[in-house]
Amino acid sequence: MTSSFWNGRRVFITGHTGFMGGWLSERMSALGAEVTGYALPAPTDPSFFEATRLWQRVPTVTADIRDLDRLSAIMASTGAEIVFHLAAQPLVRRAHTEPIETFSTNTMGTINVLESIRRSGKVAAAVIVTTDKVYDNQEWPWGYRETDTLGGREPYGVSKACAELAVEAYARSYFGDNRTGPGIATVRAGNIIGGGDWAADRLVPDAVRAFFSGSPLEIRNPDAIRPWQHVLEPVTGMISLAERLAEAPHKFNGGWNFGPEEHNCKPVAWVADRLAAAFGDHAFWTATGGAGPYEAKLLTLSSAKAKSQLGWQTYWNAEEAIGYTAEWYQAFREAVDMAAFTEFQINSYAKGMNRGKQNSTKAPVQGRAVA
Repeated sequence: MTSSFWNGRRVFITGHTGFMGGWLSERMSALGAEVTGYALPAPTDPSFFEATRLWQRVPTVTADIRDLDRLSAIMASTGAEIVFHLAAQPLVRRAHTEPIETFSTNTMGTINVLESIRRSGKVAAAVIVTTDKVYDNQEWPWGYRETDTLGGREPYGVSKACAELAVEAYARSYFGDNRTGPGIATVRAGNIIGGGDWAADRLVPDAVRAFFSGSPLEIRNPDAIRPWQHVLEPVTGMISLAERLAEAPHKFNGGWNFGPEEHNCKPVAWVADRLAAAFGDHAFWTATGGAGPYEAKLLTLSSAKAKSQLGWQTYWNAEEAIGYTAEWYQAFREAVDMAAFTEFQINSYAKGMNRGKQNSTKAPVQGRAVA
C-alpha cells in the first residue's frame, strides 16, 4: 500500500457500518482517502460503527444497495474512483431461514453495485467481497485455489457464488474484460476475527457475550476447522489489490483468496480455548451438538496467488489475532476511547508490516473447556 496513491483518492465503500467494512473505512481514512460510506444502519447494538464513532470521519449515506437508482445517483455524485463492495447479508444460519432476503441482498445487491459502476463511467477499480464459502466444498485437506469450482451447498454460499458469476458477466460484457473499463476483482477471505463484531452465530461475538455475562460459550461444531485471521489481514490485501487494479486492470482482475498460513487453520475448540484464557478464569465453553443447517467441517484457502502477485502476507498468527481481538473487547468494556484504541491497533499492525515480520511479543495462552 502507498499513501501517495490513496491521499485524496475518492473511495466509495458499501457496508461500512458493518464489522469488516468499518475496519476498512478506518484504514482508508488513515491513508488519507476521501471515503464515502453507503449502508443500512449498523446491524447490531453495540457495533464497531458506533463504538468508534466512525460517522465522524466517514460521510455516511444510510440506504439499501437494493435501491438501484439511489445507489447509482450517490455513487456518481461522489465522483468515486475506487469502489469497495462489502454490504451483504453475511450470516449462514440466517440465510437458511431467510433465503429470499439473502439472495436479493447478496446477489441482486451486487448486480446493482456493478450496474452503478457501469453508469458512473468514473470508477477505475472495484473490489467485490464475497466469501470463502463460494467454493464447491469437497472437504479437501488442502486449500482451495481461485481456479477451483464455485458452488456452495446452502443459501449463503450459493448467493455469494451467484455474485461471483455476476461480476464475471459484467467484466466480460461491459468492461472489456477489464481491458478498457474499470478493473473488477472479487475477494474470498477466510474466517475473520477482530474487535467490534457483534453478529449472531459467530464464534468471537458469541464468546464475548457469554464471557461478559458469566455464561458458558456454547459451541455447535468444536472440531470444525477454519482459516482464522485478524480482519486487518484481508483488509490490507484488498487495499493492495485495489491499487494494482487501478494501475493494470487486465492483469489483476478476477478472484483472489486472502487466507492465513496453513498452521493458522485451527479447530473451533482450539480458538475457544484461547479466547477463554484471554478473558479470564470465569470464561469457559461447552459443546452443544445437535442438528442444524449444513456447515462445512473443513474449509481452507490457498493464498499463493496473492503472495506471488501482490506480495501479500499475514503478519499476525492465530494466537496474536485472538490476543488483539480480546484486548479490543476488553477496552470497549472499560469504556476506553475506541476510535483511538482502534487507531492504536492499526498502527501496531502497520509497524509489523514495515518490519516485515510478526509484530507481537505476547506469550501463547492456554485455555480450558468443559464437556
